Amino acid sequence: MLIFDFHTMGNKLLAIRKRLGKTQAEVAEASGLSDRTYADIERGNVNMRMETFLRICEVLHVTPDEILTCENTTLLSKQNEIWERLNACNTKDQETALQILSAYLRSLD
Repeated sequence: MLIFDFHTMGNKLLAIRKRLGKTQAEVAEASGLSDRTYADIERGNVNMRMETFLRICEVLHVTPDEILTCENTTLLSKQNEIWERLNACNTKDQETALQILSAYLRSLD
């Protein structure tokens, strides 16, 4: 299902940005936007142009489809929680967790 609500889109952009460990200023600069404009986009207060939306998606390494469609919010919440916990770990623990996840995913093939 497509999302037409700018607040929902902004929340998704916020979650992805946080998962990547980026600041609003970093995303804004890489997207060619002012900090305030990007903050307004995440709050859902701005009707952005398609060109701007595509630049933001590129900076966040996501497809437009990931932002414009509904997902299972419970699953998305769990994924965001895992990313936040992983980002809070030291580098060695992050590497260990990623190796375990990689091994698990390889076992699914």
